[in-house]
Amino acid sequence: MGCYDCCMRCLGGVPYCSLVATLLCFSGIALFCGCGHQALTETERLIETYFARNLQDYITLAYIIQYFQYVIYGLASFFFLYCIVLLAEGFYTTSVAKQTFGEFRSTMCGRCLSSSFIVLTYVLAVLWLLVFAFSALPVYFFYNMDATCHTIDVLTETPASINQLCVDARQYGLLPWNAVPGKACGMTLSTVCKTREYQMTYDLYIAAFAGAGITLLALLTYTVSTTYNFAVLRYLGRKGIGARC
Repeated sequence: MGCYDCCMRCLGGVPYCSLVATLLCFSGIALFCGCGHQALTETERLIETYFARNLQDYITLAYIIQYFQYVIYGLASFFFLYCIVLLAEGFYTTSVAKQTFGEFRSTMCGRCLSSSFIVLTYVLAVLWLLVFAFSALPVYFFYNMDATCHTIDVLTETPASINQLCVDARQYGLLPWNAVPGKACGMTLSTVCKTREYQMTYDLYIAAFAGAGITLLALLTYTVSTTYNFAVLRYLGRKGIGARC
């Protein structure tokens, strides 16, 4: 076998669909976990500086933020390992398909593993859809806050109207109802929106939301590729070249 034929045979065994899904998953999880972790830290700082004066008013929020940050660490580790496993499974199945009559053989264990990956990936995609929807909530909050600040900038010539424009963190469940002040109004709110911390936190949440969407796309791609891999293994088993382990 020549060098060209050998290279073409190796490239033919690459599971391109799984490879693309792995790259999407890595980039999406990196965006979601990295930006989400930093955005939570900046959110706590904004709440502490502009919306709450007493530590007891936001101590529960601080604990929740810390809990979610630990969850982010776990998600990053889990998806890194799971994507590697799915990519390896894609390489195995592609080798079986490309070398049907070679030394690679479709086994009962291989078909069972492929069906397990289909179910697990589908469940993860459904669960991640909820995470994707949940990650839109802080973007919605900051979008409303930014729209209110824009309205304040337009109405700078009428101070009486400006003072009636507020963003109340208590309405979003971020603070208890007895928190003081719990909200920012008028020029105070406009000042908050012009700070570097606010702009960076808003951008981080948008990036985390985009990362969640990319990860969801990767999981859907994995679902398609694992289903195809399972179909290939079943076909090879019916052709009589499968070996039981």
